[in-house]
Amino acid sequence: MSSHRSAITTHVLDTALGRPARGVPVRLSRLEAAADGAGGAGGADPQTTVLATSITDDDGRVAELGPAQVPPGTYQLLFDTAAYSAASGQDCFFPEVTITFAVTDERHHHVPLLLSPFAYSTYRGS
Repeated sequence: MSSHRSAITTHVLDTALGRPARGVPVRLSRLEAAADGAGGAGGADPQTTVLATSITDDDGRVAELGPAQVPPGTYQLLFDTAAYSAASGQDCFFPEVTITFAVTDERHHHVPLLLSPFAYSTYRGS
């Protein structure tokens, strides 16, 4: 394993099966204000810059996801839960889960996902 430490990490736990969710495709993106400066209700959608993609390991974790530092801003983690559900033989009500969160400082940000076929939750981890 490299000495690189990602500023943003995640892990996925399958609460229906009671184990880490192995093989979940994950994408980390940064959201930028629309080029025309519009925003809010009815405004232009923000621009999305993909920073990294990965797949959860045997422990359901993605430890190396993106740069070692990220500037303050709005970020998204997109989880391809349909691919995981198909591989694990479970029903899938939410084919993808997108978690949007704000980075306001240089601390490490860990954003876990608790997943089941018909529900999910998340929190600010450590």
